[in-house]
Parts: sequence; C-alpha cells; structure tokens
Amino acid sequence: MMKYIMTGLTVTAFLFAALTGRMDALSTAFLEECGGAVQLAITLTGIIALWSGLMRVAQSSGLTEKLAALTAPVLSKLFGGLKRGGKAMQYITLNITANILGLGNASTPFGLAAMREIEAEEHSPDPLAASDNMITLTVMNTASLQLIPTTAAALRLKYGSAEPMEILPCVWISSVCTLAAALICCGICRRAGRRRRL
Repeated sequence: MMKYIMTGLTVTAFLFAALTGRMDALSTAFLEECGGAVQLAITLTGIIALWSGLMRVAQSSGLTEKLAALTAPVLSKLFGGLKRGGKAMQYITLNITANILGLGNASTPFGLAAMREIEAEEHSPDPLAASDNMITLTVMNTASLQLIPTTAAALRLKYGSAEPMEILPCVWISSVCTLAAALICCGICRRAGRRRRL
C-alpha cells in the first residue's frame, strides 16, 4: 500500500510543478532532501545499532532471562499458554523493552523472532492464521509503552531542539492511554472470537 501512496505523491508533485511552472524548485527540493534523508538515516542507524548491540549483549549474558522472569507475572496473563522461561517469552520481553526505550526499529527483529517462537510453541494447526498471543504482541508492539523516546529525541536534537526530552510527560501519558485502550479492545475482540467459535 505504501508504494502506491509514495508513487502517488511523487506523480502529484511532478504534475503540480509542471502545471505551475516550478520544476526548478521541485528539482532543488529533491536534491536537498535526498541529502537530508541520507544524513537522517545515518543518524538513526547509529542509535539503532547501539541499542540493538546492547540488547544482544543482554541476551547473551542471560539478562533477558532474568527480565523475562521479572515480568512473567504480568506477561503470563497477557500471553496465556506460553512457557514462563521459554524463548518466546524472552523475545517478547526484548521486544517490549526495546519499545519502552523508544527504539521502534530495533524492536522489530525481536518481534519477528517472538512470532516464530510463539508459532513453534503453540503448534498452531493453521500456520497462516495468527493466534491470540500473536495478535496481542502485534497490538503491544504497535501501541507500545514508551518511557524514553530515544528515536524521537534524536530526531528533535538533530533538527535543533534545545531540550529534546521535554516531550517526556506527553509521551508517557499518551503511550499509557494508547496501550491501555489497545489491550482493552484486543481483550474484547478475543472474547468475542471465542464466543463465535463456541
């Protein structure tokens, strides 16, 4: 879907630039923003690489197992049927931790690994259907709780913000409300699905 949106935006920009006689301004904007996009990608790559490396160190040192045990009472209620010390729960913990630190892109590999482990642990009869635990993880990954919005703060700093972390109270309130609403909706839909199957 995104490729159609991006193609549509590009074609629209060319069309309106041609109609208004501003092709030179469009060409200048393209060249300037291409350089800016590369600089932004390098900035974000450094941040993501740092935190992803730290997450891997935590995983290799056994810290993730301790985190999984610490968060087990809460996560076991959200992800019913998964082993408390299993690989699926460890990857779920890593995914949630990365999201809490505001590392949305760094959390993606852990989320994908968690999905594979959930599928292996649950032995789903239909490999093309998402289980309740997969749906819950997707919802939590999308509407994640953020304590330290690292990526957003890095972007604010890059574009000249004097206080890139001043957004913290707003981030905390909005992410708590979003996650709570998403989990409530997920629970309601899960119960409705179970009733239909009965």
